[in-house]
Amino acid sequence: MGPRRLLLERVLPLAVLVLATVAVPVMVFSRSGLPRLNSLRRERLEAQDQISRLTHEIGELRAKVESIRRDPAAVERVARDQLGLVRRTEVVFQFEP
Repeated sequence: MGPRRLLLERVLPLAVLVLATVAVPVMVFSRSGLPRLNSLRRERLEAQDQISRLTHEIGELRAKVESIRRDPAAVERVARDQLGLVRRTEVVFQFEP
């Protein structure tokens, strides 16, 4: 058995084991290790909550759009409430405090 073979079979695996034993805990407990992982998990949960809320809001808006497309009374409500429009035959009274 030559010195090169001894190095490859015994010393190199031992050196890799020692290096891993030191490097893994350092990497896990560094700022970019477990704390970063936990932070990313929290961000993912917040993003999922936001996606859920927005999906619900989109559904409500789609229902409103369909209502406005099909119901003339809904169109009139939107015109009155959001645009402040009135019919030609109506009289508008404005009171100031």
